[in-house]
Amino acid sequence: MPGGTGLLEALGGLRGQLDHDLFPLEIGDVAADRRALKELTGQLDDYLLPRLAAIDAPLLAVVGGSTGAGKSTLVNSIVQADVTEPGVLRPTTLAPTLVAGPEDADWFMSGRVLPGLPRVTGPGPGQPGTLKVSVVEALTPGLALLDAPDIDSVVTANRELAAQLLAAADLWLFVTTAARYADEVPWSFLRSARERSTALAIVLQRAPQEAMAPITADLERLLRENGLAGTPLFGVPELALPSERARLPAEAVRPVTDWLAALSADARSRARVVRQTLSGALDSLVARVPVLASHVERQREGVATLRDVSVKAYDSAMSAFDEGMRDGSLLRGEVLARWQDFIGTGDLMRALESRVGWVRDRVVAFVRGRPAPDRELRVALESGIESLIRSSAEGAAERVVESWLTMPAGRDLLERAGVATAGRLGRASPELRATSAAEVRAWQGEVLDLVRSEGADKRIAARAASYGVNGLGLLLMFGAFASTGGITGLEIGIAGGTSVLSQKLLEAIFGDQAVRILTYEARQALRRRVRGVLDRELARFTDLLDGIAPDEEIPGRLRAAARAVEERKREIPVGAVPGGGESGPSGGTR
Repeated sequence: MPGGTGLLEALGGLRGQLDHDLFPLEIGDVAADRRALKELTGQLDDYLLPRLAAIDAPLLAVVGGSTGAGKSTLVNSIVQADVTEPGVLRPTTLAPTLVAGPEDADWFMSGRVLPGLPRVTGPGPGQPGTLKVSVVEALTPGLALLDAPDIDSVVTANRELAAQLLAAADLWLFVTTAARYADEVPWSFLRSARERSTALAIVLQRAPQEAMAPITADLERLLRENGLAGTPLFGVPELALPSERARLPAEAVRPVTDWLAALSADARSRARVVRQTLSGALDSLVARVPVLASHVERQREGVATLRDVSVKAYDSAMSAFDEGMRDGSLLRGEVLARWQDFIGTGDLMRALESRVGWVRDRVVAFVRGRPAPDRELRVALESGIESLIRSSAEGAAERVVESWLTMPAGRDLLERAGVATAGRLGRASPELRATSAAEVRAWQGEVLDLVRSEGADKRIAARAASYGVNGLGLLLMFGAFASTGGITGLEIGIAGGTSVLSQKLLEAIFGDQAVRILTYEARQALRRRVRGVLDRELARFTDLLDGIAPDEEIPGRLRAAARAVEERKREIPVGAVPGGGESGPSGGTR
């Protein structure tokens, strides 16, 4: 009989949100986050969903405990058959064994419980990664026993499987010994059982007969101190067995056997166990999911931080380019020499410092009488702009990699990219040279188009005819680099003169207002193209981030799913027999 339909749907909705990679990066205590996600997913798949879908299915009692506690021996002794292999060698990696009666075997073979473990049957141990199912006539209907790996195994996979199996149980039959009952590892599991209200019974084995009473009393004290007062406790005295694989005498385990038989035979008692463990698991889930959601948000914030660092680095690169446009540095060296060739002789330029106005008049007359040698100047200007772009991009790439390396998430991404790729990311891309050259040439074409468009007016066309579109275009390009900060000595006058001269010549042809507009449009056109180049360089980093963060809606969906489960917890059926109570199993013997 299925459980509450609304509750089952709410749990299914929650489960659907957990199929994503919610913790892709090393942000916060991501190992704990991934472990919590795995545990939550496992409990839904292995216990909550199958149990609610079949509320009257047989109970699953998982026998758990520390290394050498005698779990397998206890299981074999309870069912009086050699169904599970005691671990003669440590650590053991044998498959867990589930023992069921003939009437319940089909349920556990179906894979609805622990669906991730393929079933195997037959003699001999199962292979690691499988669940061996053994059918025993003597086991009464309504209850199955599962022998789990050691909770403190030195093999990580064994410990994880033990935790997974315990989370899938309706009832824990927790086995300890006189020598190890106070160890911390078992108590960490027992406290987890308390926090999740898991139905629990404890079997104390290998206690000398004369020490059974004081050890039992001390164990009861520890149970009270850990909030587990009233937990059924069974004592099995230490007995001399002929071999590691020998079973305990039936009389020695009869209190446990009788308690389990009574539990499995009474539908009301089974219902109490199921309701107790199911309610506790749901309460735990409702508490854990919002925490998980907040840690998913932390992942998104971490990815956003990496993206923000990257964007800011390339914004700074754009600012560096802008500063390079303003400070006159492009008007040095080769560009300055080609400018001299373009406007005339070196004598004219040397006079420029003190007689800019006079030189302007001479240059106007000079340019009108002779075609300007503009090609070399254009090439020099191209080269200067391209170098400025590359310098800005190189600095940005280096800053991003340095910043990412200071953050665990950034280091994680760079490590995934590989050493060679991470090294390349710290420099501008190999394509940058060709890309920047193409964009600068395209910008020069835009500037020439601006000149042609502005010179379409007949009056202006007449004044501009003797300069030529190329010559005026170069003057306008120089107008985009208007100030001279950072240049000293004679270069100040020369570089300043180039800007002033460009401005005055253009104003003489197009007028003051038109030149201001043309200069602004030329500068903005270049900035747009450089921004595009830098954005493509930035994409090398943002492409690594795209799609890696969990969807922005997932935290909200997780919280909503947890609320839906909480609202429907009251739908948990009591079980096949009406009127089942809230208390857990009882009746331990000592």
